[in-house]
Amino acid sequence: DAGSGDEIEAIKANKDNKGPQAPDVIDVGYGFGPQLIEEKLVQPYKVSTWDTIPANSKDADGYWYGDYYGVLAFEVNSDVVQNVPQDWSDLLKDEFKGQVALAGDPRASAQAQMSVYAAALANGGTLDEVNPGLDFFKQLNDKGNFVPVIAKQATVAKGETPVIMRWDYNALADKDALAGNPNIEVVIPQSGIIAGVYIQAISAYAPHPNAAKLWMEYLYSDEGQLVWLKGYCHPIRYNDLADRGAISEELSSKLPAAEFYAKAAFPSIDQINNAKQVIADAWMNVVGADVK
Repeated sequence: DAGSGDEIEAIKANKDNKGPQAPDVIDVGYGFGPQLIEEKLVQPYKVSTWDTIPANSKDADGYWYGDYYGVLAFEVNSDVVQNVPQDWSDLLKDEFKGQVALAGDPRASAQAQMSVYAAALANGGTLDEVNPGLDFFKQLNDKGNFVPVIAKQATVAKGETPVIMRWDYNALADKDALAGNPNIEVVIPQSGIIAGVYIQAISAYAPHPNAAKLWMEYLYSDEGQLVWLKGYCHPIRYNDLADRGAISEELSSKLPAAEFYAKAAFPSIDQINNAKQVIADAWMNVVGADVK
């Protein structure tokens, strides 16, 4: 359950320790990639399926590489919501008064910030211009549709926040966990589809570097990538798997249509870090909703 920062600290703390607490590999947020290289914490390795990993989701020299991603989705309690929203613009309708929330505080939560980023793309923004996302949430808040609480599975289930923005794999897992009580619909919006990537890397001080390389080969094989998919995380090689018909009907039937994922925008590390800073700094001034 360690966060990305904790994993990186574990490498630093165990540079001279080959014991079991010293990590061979780490799985951290995309934005940490440059730090791993700058601080010389990881070693390069290119898996045999390297060419099928999108170029913008890996370090060109093999120091880190995306393993899975999610896209921002609407998680909707359809027992409470009569007309399930299909796009961002739907959330501005009067019928959603007091129903829409974020799964985090946009001043600190990456998931919430990426939700604002996605809303920007749906409202005339770009990967380099996120202010339209802030303007969209200002409209939501001014209309009384936005609920300033940190939403989670329980608040969705109780109907306190029946519409929330959440990584699709979390939303689909909630749907499974709630098992129809209440009914949950997971919607990939028609516009503003944005992906959030996690990355793998091998510690520069790995006690078992060759075992780590074998582990990476497994994770990035078709078999390993499909294991991510079983947990609703989209493996980084998803489009390659889909193009080759390697995803079974049983797996694909549980997911929203593949066409949505093919349209997902993958911001660069610099774009993500810039967007997060703008959103965190401007949220209260523009939107004025103290999310707690």
